[in-house]
Amino acid sequence: MKTKKGVILLSGGIDSATTLYIAKQQGYHLRALIFEYKQLHRKEIAAAKKIACCAGIDYQCLSINIPWSRSALTDSRIPLPLDQAAGLHGIPSTYVSGRNIIFLSYAVSFAESINAKAVFIGAHIHDYSGYPDCRPEFLDAFQAAIRRGLKVASIKIVAPLLRKSKKEIIRTGLRLKVPYKFTWSCYSGRRRPCGRCDSCYFRARAFSELGIKDPLCEK
Repeated sequence: MKTKKGVILLSGGIDSATTLYIAKQQGYHLRALIFEYKQLHRKEIAAAKKIACCAGIDYQCLSINIPWSRSALTDSRIPLPLDQAAGLHGIPSTYVSGRNIIFLSYAVSFAESINAKAVFIGAHIHDYSGYPDCRPEFLDAFQAAIRRGLKVASIKIVAPLLRKSKKEIIRTGLRLKVPYKFTWSCYSGRRRPCGRCDSCYFRARAFSELGIKDPLCEK
């Protein structure tokens, strides 16, 4: 039986960690790409490396520069959104222009070079509907670009969480034994989660709805 190879975009958060374990369950032999793009919440990089090690997969950490980025994730002068509905009323300040286009471009190039058949991404639309690069139509368009722009046109973009809520994502991850205690969601870049940014809010709400304590809070 041939080994199915896949590439996973791994950020260190709940979504990408859960996607990784879904792909493993589906029998993929994975390689992870972790990006250092001058994000202020650099702790997610260490989290991604830890999760890759827990899952027993190899990873590559790529340092890239997006000097024109005007995002609260890369520029400390731009305030983080503390309104949990920020993404419901337009594009939030945490949007990084073209980030998923850039990441997926690296990922499909890597996948083609190692004969991988799938690229996994933890995008989902429910909690972060303000991000245009997490929408199904974006992923469909990128898939069409692959068919026209690569020698290996059969590489698939797989987003298994796309229409799931954060609660559903965590429930799935708990069943797969995702080590959520090593994940990092906070945008603030501090030693401990701020508990105020929208990413912290959605994480806390989902664990609360499931009636369980966030394992990150037990550390």
